[in-house]
Amino acid sequence: MTVNRRQFLKRSIVAGLAVSACPLSSIADENSAVRPAPLMPAPHYVESNGINMAVYEKGEGPVVLFCHGWPELAFSWRDQIDAVAAAGYRAIAPDQRGFGLTGGPDDPMQYDMQIFCDDLVGLLDAKGIDKAVFCGHDWGGAVVWSMARLYPDRCSGIIGLNTGAGRPAGLPPVENSVPSTIVMTPNYYFATFQQPGRAEPILENDVRHTFDFILSRGGIWNQETFAQMPEDSAERQMDFLKLIQRADPPGEPFLSEQVMGYFTETYEATGFTKGLNWYRAAARMGPIMANAAPRIEVPSLYIGAENDVILPPSSADGMEDFISDLEKYTVMDSGHWTQQEKPEEVNRVIVDWLNRKIA
Repeated sequence: MTVNRRQFLKRSIVAGLAVSACPLSSIADENSAVRPAPLMPAPHYVESNGINMAVYEKGEGPVVLFCHGWPELAFSWRDQIDAVAAAGYRAIAPDQRGFGLTGGPDDPMQYDMQIFCDDLVGLLDAKGIDKAVFCGHDWGGAVVWSMARLYPDRCSGIIGLNTGAGRPAGLPPVENSVPSTIVMTPNYYFATFQQPGRAEPILENDVRHTFDFILSRGGIWNQETFAQMPEDSAERQMDFLKLIQRADPPGEPFLSEQVMGYFTETYEATGFTKGLNWYRAAARMGPIMANAAPRIEVPSLYIGAENDVILPPSSADGMEDFISDLEKYTVMDSGHWTQQEKPEEVNRVIVDWLNRKIA
């Protein structure tokens, strides 16, 4: 079954397992070519739910645990770790299952949402942490909203960046919902990413070129520009695999050479398959969420981005219906990669909310 990424990322889930600290020497040889991220604290490793998670950590105080999306890494939170730690919190960011220094199993069925949440519960248990604020972007946003409904006793708060919480079954549809401007076809990237082996040859042919396309702004990463493109174009259909093969794909890179270089060398070492497994187990989301709590009762913050085409601010409409304490904020003039595109503004909003709701 093909699942629409916007629909899927708007849902949530989870479960848990015991863990223990694990030394660097036990990390699998498969990730020996990956170096620790620059601009970050030195990583350490925690055994959780059958994997060795690489964890970056800084600061003391209430815990804020950052969850990255695809094709990101803990490195995507480099600016937030520093700002949150400086504000008096303990910032923790793992490379999640299948990514970076953590790696993971080959079986795509070991990448469903319950397993992702089990990984985080195991990480908390290993560190003796009772509760955390979970902050997630993109796929990481789907994980943190899932934590709030399946493990509310482990959550002191939730921050969803770009990703809204999925509407629980049983609630009426949101009135006057804004339709997506994406033209859905079988070439939509969420569909092609679910097909084993289809995306990898294209994504891995020239990894730097892939990231120059993905981690960019403007073009398909701008709502107004996107809406003016022809409906039969690869852009409007979000046909990533066709767009990446162009010599000059739409969008302009905005990150430094050091940052782009680290993403590139890491994925040249690991490949994309294990990260793509997040898409390949997507159809398991519904059954996992079937018995989840219908309401979110912990303090919650949604941060959207004006120009996010895939997960626009309108995708968070109606969250007030099932979240008791919700605040919303929209970052203007930003595309999908919000915490990297507008780090100072995102940091200010997060720290202000933490100080009012958590400290």
